[in-house]
Amino acid sequence: MRLFRFLISATIIAFMMSCNSNKEEKQKTGPQEVVKVKSDIDKIEPPHWWTGFKNEKLQLLVKHPNIGSATPEISYSGVALEKVHKADSPNYLFLDLSISDEAEAGKFNIKFKLEDGSELFQTYELKERKKPSDEYVGFNSSDAIYLITPDRFANGDLSNDAFDNLNEKTINRSEDYARHGGDIAGITNNLDYIDNMGFTAIWPGPLLINDMATGSYHGYAMTDFYKVDPRFGTLEEYKKLAQEMQNRDMKLIMDQVANHSGLEHWWMKDLPFKDWVNFQEHYENNKTDWNWETVKTSNHKRTVNQDLYASAEDKKNLSDGWFVDSMPDLNQRNPYMANYIIQNSIWWIETLQLGGIRQDTYPYPDKDFMNDWTGAIMEEYPNFNIVGEEWSYNPALVAYWQKGHKNSDGYESNLRSTMDFPMQGLIIEGLKEKDSWDKGLIKIYEGLANDFVYANPQDLMVFPDNHDMSRIFTQLDGNLTNTKMALSYLLVLPRIPQIYYGTEILMDDFEKPGDHGLIRTDFPGGWEGDAVNAFTGEGLTEDQKEMQPFLKKLLNYRKDSKAIHSGKTIHFGPENGVYLLARQNENETVVHIINKNEEPYELNLERFEELGLNGKTVKNIITGKTFTWDENLIFDEAGSTILTTKTDD
Repeated sequence: MRLFRFLISATIIAFMMSCNSNKEEKQKTGPQEVVKVKSDIDKIEPPHWWTGFKNEKLQLLVKHPNIGSATPEISYSGVALEKVHKADSPNYLFLDLSISDEAEAGKFNIKFKLEDGSELFQTYELKERKKPSDEYVGFNSSDAIYLITPDRFANGDLSNDAFDNLNEKTINRSEDYARHGGDIAGITNNLDYIDNMGFTAIWPGPLLINDMATGSYHGYAMTDFYKVDPRFGTLEEYKKLAQEMQNRDMKLIMDQVANHSGLEHWWMKDLPFKDWVNFQEHYENNKTDWNWETVKTSNHKRTVNQDLYASAEDKKNLSDGWFVDSMPDLNQRNPYMANYIIQNSIWWIETLQLGGIRQDTYPYPDKDFMNDWTGAIMEEYPNFNIVGEEWSYNPALVAYWQKGHKNSDGYESNLRSTMDFPMQGLIIEGLKEKDSWDKGLIKIYEGLANDFVYANPQDLMVFPDNHDMSRIFTQLDGNLTNTKMALSYLLVLPRIPQIYYGTEILMDDFEKPGDHGLIRTDFPGGWEGDAVNAFTGEGLTEDQKEMQPFLKKLLNYRKDSKAIHSGKTIHFGPENGVYLLARQNENETVVHIINKNEEPYELNLERFEELGLNGKTVKNIITGKTFTWDENLIFDEAGSTILTTKTDD
């Protein structure tokens, strides 16, 4: 027995010593942290990466004079250099790395041995992720999104208005297409206003650098996909905005562009491959005389993505043609470009802890790549969300891009959310037209009835207007009542609502309807010395003072309404200029009524008996008044009425 106990004790001691030895060995073979940071290479992208991704692959773009003839080496535990790719230009290398689960956060040097025997070193960093992938929760139908054109919202930092080393060197608020000085600090400084209005997410227009000679304010012509435009601020300020929003339980949505870059992008001076951008040879042969007449632009025939009879020529011209002459069309069929775009999106998700991505011009790039791009992101972040812009008023075309839709050509999309242009157009038509059997409210009713086309209608993003179309107040001819009806209706739909900045104060573009520079007008109060201040209410008109609290009350109610977020939808066909829609769950019923009758009108409630409201007390969300749902409801004038069975708030 003593011998048995001795053997057991000896085994335990040996096991513990072995564990300690393994632990010490692991520590010895852990990160070989560099003593001195080296930056011999002109450019390496992504500029850093993280450990702990599901996908262990990483491809680095390396740019440096004649680096194509160098032999790279990496010695870091858990990181393997699997393959080296040369480009057509001698000034590029693409390195395929594998980052295993054993790799720990830290810095290491990549050594480049040149043909003449000299060596270059570049320090690269792997960071530890702040949170696991499944904790990245994207925007959904419980959110209300505030869309901002950053240059036109608020100037929070006067020191970054202009830089002499950039192509566009000045600001001029009197010019619609010039820089006006709005920035990231302007958004951050006014988060209380946005939060108090009832918005739960913000979608700023692109904030990456657009070092273009003119028209750089809008942000859609990126000249570096890893650099924040200094006129908007710094990367640290972008991170601060993201953190401040997280502190308020708000989501930051990044506006990204996979289709094109700006003509002044650094790689346009030395393209890595002969097919890095579309129609590249044509551009290089004509770039000394490059203008809107020389460029081969897209035909903008987005239907070729679904058209069973589309010609190959039309398909090519859609996806390969440049959007405009100042925006080179990226060739996502080049595998290095494809990797670059996917990794860039993931880099920004991790860097800013994003709550979503809005992808510009979704149908224009190669559609198989877009599916790969969306799939790679959603595979890594299963609870994330991406919305793609498909500017079409045909619901069948919009539905084609949504995940779960059965397409006749077999295309299986990974995109969860698409933009609901069809509903936007029908709301405008339905409110402006005089009602008849095929005009007016029936169009709005039938527009919602088209939801059978969509795999998941509650994931569509609906909106009254955006940065590319006339303001809703302009579209509705300055009619305040119709504008209220449009906004209140879309805010109770089974959708994700987006509101453009300034809609709450009836900003318009009457002077030049549809003009982009005017649509993106400065938000009053965002600049020192503004006579009108929408943040405080100073100087607003009576109509603006009526609209702002109306939207604020509805948005803040929507924040906590599970019936609106995810309840059952029931609507009744319009009759006599009245259209009723309800959202219901077991705890609440929300009723939205559009009444277009200018004169007093009595609505018989018997028709709506299936809602189960007879004898119940309901409250007007806007006025706070309560009454019993009985036989009739009298309207004194045209407008929207929003009611709830939750009367104890």
